[in-house]
Amino acid sequence: MRRHSSYWAFAVHRASGLLLGIFLPIHLWVLSTIITGASDSSGSLDWANNPWVKFGEGGVAMLLAAHLTGGLRLLAIEFLPWGDWQKTAIAVACGVSLMIALSYLLRAF
Repeated sequence: MRRHSSYWAFAVHRASGLLLGIFLPIHLWVLSTIITGASDSSGSLDWANNPWVKFGEGGVAMLLAAHLTGGLRLLAIEFLPWGDWQKTAIAVACGVSLMIALSYLLRAF
C-alpha cells in the first residue's frame, strides 16, 4: 500500500497541511508586530532579505502549492468518475507545485 503513488500524494497533502498550520500563525504574528509597530520593523525587514529566509519562503510556496493541488486532486477523485488518470493527476500536481515554487524562487532572487 505504501508503494502506491496515491499513498504518497495523501501523505504529502497531510504533511503540507500540518506544516502550513504551524507556519501561518507564526507568519501572522510577525506581520502583526510589524503592522502595529510593536517591534523594530527594519530589523524584521532586514531578516526577510536574508537568502536563507527567501529559500525557506520558497519551501513554504512549495508546501502551499502542494496542498492546493493535492486538494484539487481530491476534489477530482470525489466528483469525477474513477479511472486510470490518478497517476497522471498526481504527476500534474507535483509538476505544478514545483513550477510554482521555482517561479517564486526566481522572482525572490
